[in-house]
This record gives sequence, C-alpha cells and structure tokens, in this order.
Amino acid sequence: MYGATIPDWLIRDLRSDHAGETGAIWIYQGILLVSSNRSVRDFAERHLISERRHLREIEALLPLAHRSRLLPIWRVAGFITGALPALAGARSVFHTVEAVEEFVDSHYAAQIQKLGPNGDSRQSLNVIRAILIDCRGDEIDHFNEARKLAISRPGPVGRLWCALVALGSQLAVACARRI
Repeated sequence: MYGATIPDWLIRDLRSDHAGETGAIWIYQGILLVSSNRSVRDFAERHLISERRHLREIEALLPLAHRSRLLPIWRVAGFITGALPALAGARSVFHTVEAVEEFVDSHYAAQIQKLGPNGDSRQSLNVIRAILIDCRGDEIDHFNEARKLAISRPGPVGRLWCALVALGSQLAVACARRI
C-alpha cells in the first residue's frame, strides 16, 4: 500500500492510528505484567492479539517515515495506562478499557466518515476504509466486553481516572497527527 497516493490528512490520521494501536498493545502489556487475576489476564491476552493485528494492518498502510516520532512516549503512556488500574483491581482495568475504547470508537468513526461511502475510484481508500471499519468493530467489541465485565459503573475516583484517560487519548491523537 506504500506506493498508493494517500492524502496528507489521511496520513496524519493513520499516524495517529498507528500511535494508538502501539499504545493499546502497551496498555495490555502493562495489565499483564501487573495483574494476577485470571479473568483480567484472559481478557488482556485476547485483546492483545487483535491490537497486534491492528498495528500490523496500519503499518502496512503507513511508511516508516510517516509514523509518529513519539512512539517511545506512546509505549510508556500505554504501559502506565494499563499497569496503574491493574494495581487497583479488575474493575479498574475494565473501566479503563471502556474509557479508551469509547474514545477509539468515535475516533475511528470520524475517520471512516471522512473517507465517505465505499466505492471511491481510488482502490487504496476503499482498502483503508475496510481496515478502519474492521478495527473499529474490534474496538467496539472490546468496549462491550469491558463494560459487561466491570459489572457496575465507576465511583468518583474511577470517573476521574476515566476522564483523565479520555483526555490523554485526545491529546495523544492531537500530538501524533503532527509529530
């Protein structure tokens, strides 16, 4: 896909997707390093597989020269975003994943909408659209599973943490689009 002509705005979006999928992998790695809870570990291991697939798909679209130069920061931020709630327990992990995936769902939905309906004369855009739709579907599944496993809504501290996670996700996308 590297040889395809991709508009600059889409390169920026794909750079943010690449950074986000990198961060997601490290969220799950942080969870796995800290948590000994079997259901949390099973959840993280399954989701890590799909996040790695997403990263490979985005990497196939985005040349190395166009990837975020802040990847080390996204790795550390992802790790912390996974490890901290894992220290607090299963519900905190599931609430965190809910917050992340809620943001990612809207992020991918906006990109898909910008690409317009399928059938563009540029086949490369149709391929990108299909990949983003597939990634978004997985992220929605992750959100739904996390919400179900969390059992209850977060308390005041959890709501504050989730708001911080959502804000951090917004800031990360804004930075990754540029750097």
